[in-house]
Amino acid sequence: MKNRYKLLALDMDGTTLDSKKRFPKETAAAIRELTERGIHVVVATGRGLAELSDYREELSGISYAIAISGGLVYDFKKDQPIFLQALPIEASLEIIAAGEAERAMVHLLTVRESVCRAQDIQNMNEFDMEIYQDMYERVCRTSEDLAAYAREHGAELVKINLYHRSVESRARSLERLRPLNLTDMFSEVTGLEMSPKGITKAKGLKVLCGHLDIAPEEVVAVGDAPNDVDILKLAGMPVAMGNATEEVKEICRYVTKDNDHNGVLEVIHRYFQ
Repeated sequence: MKNRYKLLALDMDGTTLDSKKRFPKETAAAIRELTERGIHVVVATGRGLAELSDYREELSGISYAIAISGGLVYDFKKDQPIFLQALPIEASLEIIAAGEAERAMVHLLTVRESVCRAQDIQNMNEFDMEIYQDMYERVCRTSEDLAAYAREHGAELVKINLYHRSVESRARSLERLRPLNLTDMFSEVTGLEMSPKGITKAKGLKVLCGHLDIAPEEVVAVGDAPNDVDILKLAGMPVAMGNATEEVKEICRYVTKDNDHNGVLEVIHRYFQ
């Protein structure tokens, strides 16, 4: 139903961005037009602020982000968090240790920084992450002692990603880390996201809806992957990309085109124009 919805929540990778990590110009223009009409458009992403920096121009009209898988809700205009939930420091150290035991690529996300070991960035093909290598080389801070970094920046350490060399290695990490009682999600090919307990994109959307006095029923959410399931279940109109997993498609009310055929633009035309 057109004109019923007040907020559009967009995943980034696999949704707004195409398979080459490009932000379609037509989508950026449509988003600007929506924001000029008073429709809130927000990114709801596993990325942190550092990893969104390549898209400053395309996101320039957007006021808010549900970032780091819901652990950070950020006000771009005021340049400050609305909500922030950090990992417990002891849990962070155990996650880092688990990643090191599996020779995984350990990736720390704070409010403003994305942190990895330099050697891992140089060898991202070993973790099925080569599509991101150029970005990581540009935006990541490097540290060879991630545990020391975590101790120093623990108050802002929101999520840790572990990118493995195999799905079997990921399964071993998950088994080791489950007793921590955190939120865990699979991502990419071999990735394991570890966030504070109760943190999902849906949590971030609830916080932002409260801040904006918008009901979840007035939200259109678009996604493609397992870490989008909770926010899609919360939104009044959940939409799956054509390239989404079957799990995502099953819970959505509409399936749009895939991310290489501008499925997000179709959603904007269908529900907001």
